[in-house]
Amino acid sequence: MQQRLPSKLDRPIAFAHRGARAHAPENTLDAFELALRLGATGLESDVWLTADGVAVLDHDGVVRVGRRKRPIASLAHRQLPLHIPSLAELLERCGTDLHLSLDLKGEASGPVVVETVREAAPDLVERLWLCHPHLDVLRALRPLDADVRLVESTRLSRLREGPERRAATLAADGIDAVNLHHTDWNGGLTTLFHRFERICFAWDLQFEHVLRPAVRMGLDGLYSDHVDTMVEAIRLELGTT
Repeated sequence: MQQRLPSKLDRPIAFAHRGARAHAPENTLDAFELALRLGATGLESDVWLTADGVAVLDHDGVVRVGRRKRPIASLAHRQLPLHIPSLAELLERCGTDLHLSLDLKGEASGPVVVETVREAAPDLVERLWLCHPHLDVLRALRPLDADVRLVESTRLSRLREGPERRAATLAADGIDAVNLHHTDWNGGLTTLFHRFERICFAWDLQFEHVLRPAVRMGLDGLYSDHVDTMVEAIRLELGTT
């Protein structure tokens, strides 16, 4: 069995991907609430802006209105189906005793998300993780708030300069974390990013035989559709809280 490597956090964040997606309709308030009841310590979603500038949580960014499919960006918040929650509604329903990971969709979504969280739940700002695949987008967000956590979501194959140089770049630019597919990670890569004080996240961890090695290699955050399986895998590796 692989020796367990240290994480940068006391325990890895258990992010419920799109809420408790394996247990309830994804990206609904019921799914997010259920994920927390199952033991998730973080929630994850994509965030889009409506035509009137409201941050809402949905995966595809396209909704059916009558017989047509329309982009969320072309509709006012009041025109959206009721099952699509706003970010403010999520914070009101689920509270702030959690980590929140949001994949930013659209160039303007980041500043609106930061402002929404500042107004509705200022204590959550330091546990707000904003994810995007492009460094320029993340760099532009850093001046907005020093406490917001910024995450590059990418794949190892896209780090053309190599992981060590990328880790140094992230550190220099104030980007807190890197999020890779779980198959990209190994203990050596985790240790490398930790050496630069960068947080390591992994996504698409659905099964115990994948989750438990991820905990052992020192990853700091795990994203899974199966919240119960993820929480149990962390418990088996680290013990109860």
